[in-house]
Amino acid sequence: MRMLRAATLTTPDPEAAAERYGEWLGYETVESGPVDPNLAASWAAPGVAGRRQVVCRPESGAPLYLRFVEGEAPAEYRPLRTFGWAATEICVADVLAVHERMQRPDCPFEVIGPPRRLDGMPMIHAMQVRGPDGEIVYLTQIEDDPPGMRLPRAESLIDRIFIMVLACSDLEASKAWVQAALGVETSPTMEIRYTMLAKAFDLPVEHKHPIAMALHQGDGFLELDQYPRGAAPRPRRDGDLFPGVALTTFVHPDLDAVRAPWFSAPVVREGAVYGGKAVGTLIGPDDTLIELVQA
Repeated sequence: MRMLRAATLTTPDPEAAAERYGEWLGYETVESGPVDPNLAASWAAPGVAGRRQVVCRPESGAPLYLRFVEGEAPAEYRPLRTFGWAATEICVADVLAVHERMQRPDCPFEVIGPPRRLDGMPMIHAMQVRGPDGEIVYLTQIEDDPPGMRLPRAESLIDRIFIMVLACSDLEASKAWVQAALGVETSPTMEIRYTMLAKAFDLPVEHKHPIAMALHQGDGFLELDQYPRGAAPRPRRDGDLFPGVALTTFVHPDLDAVRAPWFSAPVVREGAVYGGKAVGTLIGPDDTLIELVQA
């Protein structure tokens, strides 16, 4: 069972964001409307109640969603400099073709990391872009599974989200929390060259950054990155969601087995993301918002 279901991003204009992702990444809108007050409260963001939201899915039709929710980022927010949900990672069929598309002068996405093979994992060919709202998106071609891990293959040029990237103040503490709370495995911590992160913190490109993966039944679904000295807690406006990637929604095989206190206890919710299943919210390390939907 793959655990990832949705990434929720904050944007001043959800309809415009959905249109961008439709034109440039092939995503289609499947749902829109105001945020329910009870749902906003479950996100510790009561100020979001009634605001616009748009839910999109990839061209392949895979049930993994991007949800854009209306909100403004604080002036002091800087992408790739704060703890919390740092990026969405989307699998693509041909990263060089995607790079060529993103290089067009009218493209609203800025290439911040051109295609390169991952340090120590040459079967992973990835690039990174920054959207107009400051959101970070990894676009990754998977040619083979890394040792001990299964990853999906794209069924359209730009397909589903398949990994969420979490920026950690204490990587080992975050790994321990994910293992205990969600009942999943984590890989041994490894150190890799991480060009985009080195640039964000003015570090030498050769600098090694500790990262780890969370896995469920061999499926990699969560990357945990130790952020360098100089990273800070993410700011947000009172009553609002965090800027950038605000929360991640996972599917869980048994909500009764979750070993963490619920911020918002599971209740049945309708809609594309939830499908009439029970869903609750946890607050993890670094105030990370995590929704869990019953499988």
